[in-house]
Amino acid sequence: MSIPQISEFTIRRHANAKSFQRGEAYYEAGAVNAVTQRGHLLQADVVGSEARPYHVNLSFDSSGLTSVNCTCAYDFEGWCKHIVATMLVCARNSENIEQRPTLEQLLERLDQIQTQRLLQELVTQYPPLIEAIDRHVSWMTNPGVQETTKPLRRSTIDPAPFRGQVRQILRDTVRYFEEGYEEDPIAEELLSVVQTAVDFSERGEGENAIAILEVITSTCVENWDNVAEYGAENDEIVGELNNAWCEAILSVELTPEEKVDIQINLEAWQDEWNADFGMIMEALRQGWDYPPLVQVLQGNITERGAWEEDVPDYADDLALIRLKILERQERYQEYLYLAAAEGQTQQYLTMLGRLGRVEEAIDAAQTQMNSMEEAFALAKTLSVQGALQQALDIAQSGLNLPGNCQYELGIWTSDLALEWGNSEAALLAIKAAFQVKPCFVDYQKMEELAGENWESLKTDLLRIVRTYGSWGTESAKVDIFLSEGLIDDAIAIVSELSSYYSELIHRVMDAAISHNPGWVITNARRRAEKIMDAGKAEYYYYAVEWLKKARNAYLESGKKADWLSYRENLIQTHIRKHKLMGMFKQRGME
Repeated sequence: MSIPQISEFTIRRHANAKSFQRGEAYYEAGAVNAVTQRGHLLQADVVGSEARPYHVNLSFDSSGLTSVNCTCAYDFEGWCKHIVATMLVCARNSENIEQRPTLEQLLERLDQIQTQRLLQELVTQYPPLIEAIDRHVSWMTNPGVQETTKPLRRSTIDPAPFRGQVRQILRDTVRYFEEGYEEDPIAEELLSVVQTAVDFSERGEGENAIAILEVITSTCVENWDNVAEYGAENDEIVGELNNAWCEAILSVELTPEEKVDIQINLEAWQDEWNADFGMIMEALRQGWDYPPLVQVLQGNITERGAWEEDVPDYADDLALIRLKILERQERYQEYLYLAAAEGQTQQYLTMLGRLGRVEEAIDAAQTQMNSMEEAFALAKTLSVQGALQQALDIAQSGLNLPGNCQYELGIWTSDLALEWGNSEAALLAIKAAFQVKPCFVDYQKMEELAGENWESLKTDLLRIVRTYGSWGTESAKVDIFLSEGLIDDAIAIVSELSSYYSELIHRVMDAAISHNPGWVITNARRRAEKIMDAGKAEYYYYAVEWLKKARNAYLESGKKADWLSYRENLIQTHIRKHKLMGMFKQRGME
């Protein structure tokens, strides 16, 4: 049967202008390939930016097209660009459509034995097909059995809304990309859905968590090509799914059949999605009956920890998930054994503290604590237990260890030391914090704590401020320098800052007018002239504010004539910029 006549007018009528334009570009670029007709069905592959093409299906009968669909996530007005491109092939190059036999015609060539052999070979090539064949044979031989998914028998939640939610997130993402947005909304939105499954696991409803995760994962896999075309990557969501799946699996007792079902799905999903679900597979294989794990939970700890073979990269992540479950189940001694065996020092020490085994925690910390983060966590735990002196000792020790929380630990330690009445320890701790993040409030607090030793300490602190190079502390530095009357130091901070920091620059200019009016004049003029010369009318207000600083500096230094000359030159240069001239007049700059 020949395909129906398809005109470009028809294509334009079914697609919006943007889809037609992009579809035509795809057509002209040769993105449509493998166009085949099998009876009343026309199929085409349309290549996008990903390795896997999109599939377009056109069904028709003697009266014309009956259905048109594409595997992309486009769900807006009219046909997507992939359908448009395929339709253009039909309209302009229908002779290139390859005629192929229908499924019925193919099967008619085979006898029963050949048909069975075909199915066997297909299952060998695509193992998950056996599950689909199993279900269809059951439906065909038992007509009363309705088509259903195969969730865990004990799940009580309807996962369908989650499928719709994930699909909508992916559709929205395509729309954002189509409209030119650069932000990727996938991560935050999808992770929120995954968190719902985690919440079920934490409430002891692992079966429901698995049902939700099955839907999330399968829907992502089925629809990901649509967002991948725009550069979206799946690394972050795959990582979160690994964690969520492991927690759900380890929170329930699965039957062997249920484990097989999950494994088959995971293997198919990770192949199709180019994902790594190795940690989930291992959690599924091990459960809680894995011999090395059983030995550890009984207190028999060896150098290999909870592994009998090479320790995988995800060992720490899996251990933390197990610890979370053990804590939830109040299996505290097993928690301690596993934390010790897997090198989870922070979890081991803090659990000892939370159990009230303070001296044991402190003794262990002397040999096992290796980072600020571990010390900070233990110190906070001990303070909650009321062991304030021990908490202070641990926190002070932590300030000498490597880590990335020195400011937070230093401030916390200083506050604790003051609560304990140890002002000397408080000063040392806040100085340690100041070294990694200068802050004016902390500077003032150290002046109060230092007393008569302030002058010598101040010299050291100012050296820290002058040499500290990280971004984001400009305001703190200026506050400190201005409080000490160090105008030149403040000028050095703001001279090359962009006008984004105008408020800070204005503060320094106000302080520097009597000290260095020449710098104020030069810097303010440069910033104002950049705006005026560019004719950026929306920023004229800021240009006038800079000029007011220049005028004040001219007048402060007794150079009124120079100001009047400069102003007159500006007026002559920008006389046609009526908005700017109006602002001059309103602010007394004329």
